[in-house]
Parts: sequence; structure tokens; C-alpha cells
Amino acid sequence: MTLFKNYVACLCIGLFSLMSGHSALALTKSTGILTGKVIGISDGDTITVLNDKHEQFKIRLAGIDCPEKSQAFGNRAKKTLSDKVFSQNVKVETRDKDKYGRTLGIVKIGEEDINQYMISEGVAWHYKKYANTQPTEEADRYAKAEEIARLNKKGLWIQDHPTPPWEFREQNKNSSKK
Repeated sequence: MTLFKNYVACLCIGLFSLMSGHSALALTKSTGILTGKVIGISDGDTITVLNDKHEQFKIRLAGIDCPEKSQAFGNRAKKTLSDKVFSQNVKVETRDKDKYGRTLGIVKIGEEDINQYMISEGVAWHYKKYANTQPTEEADRYAKAEEIARLNKKGLWIQDHPTPPWEFREQNKNSSKK
């Protein structure tokens, strides 16, 4: 009977999460905490962290997407991230791996959420495509940070119609096929 109750409870949680648009598994999935020093900045949303065992980890900032290097504000995004975290000790709340093998995570210096900082500075979008994999409170904070940056015309929001990086990548992918 206990096995049946557990099954029903899991089924109910699964149905609830589907109806609410959030994955219960994704909301609670955390692969752990990684600490170390930032030794590299690839672009506005990817860093390399060296831990105390001298292991390097490529970290993709979760929940955000920055302009590509060849896109308007791409270099500014990289510089903003570099100025904030390069050579700093950070804590990464790891989430998962992306399709390129990078660790997805929330990067923090102290209690400051650097992912949210990048959005607030107007050099990143809240990556709404993956908002359903974020805890609701975090997704709401990121969405609000983007809204404020837009209203204040901060960073890339000074442009009338900035091209989101996912659209820029798609346009470049399609143009290279021609």
C-alpha cells in the first residue's frame, strides 16, 4: 500500500507541475555547489572556474542569454562580466549540463547573483525559453530585472529593437545554408 501511495503522490506532483508550466524535477534539480576562482571569460555568459583541486570548469550562466561576440553589445557583455568576476572567487549553484557539456549554474559573489546582475546592466536577456527550468522566484526576479533595464534604456535596450541572441544565431545559421 505504501508503494501505491508514493506512486499516486508522484503522479499528482507531476500533473501539478505540468499544469503550472514548471517541472518539479527541474525546479529542485541542483547538482551541487562549485567554488573557485574565475580564470577565464569566453563571452558574456560563459566563464571558466578553477577549483582548489586545480580542476577547470566551463560555466554557462543559467537563465540568461547575452549577445554574441559578433553582435551589437557582445563585446560589452563580455567586458561587463569580466570586470565583475575575473580573478574573483565565486560560488556556482550548479544546475545541469548544456548540449555543449558546459555546467549550467547561477554564479555568485557573496550573495550577489551575477546572472541577474548581467540582466540588470542591460547586457543580457532573461532566457525565457528556459524559464520553466528555473525556480519561480528566480525567473520572476530575472524577468523583473529585464523589464527595469528596458524601461531605463540601459545597455542594449538603448536600441529600438535589439535582436535577441537566439534570433541572431538562427539568422546566421540560415544565411550560412544559402
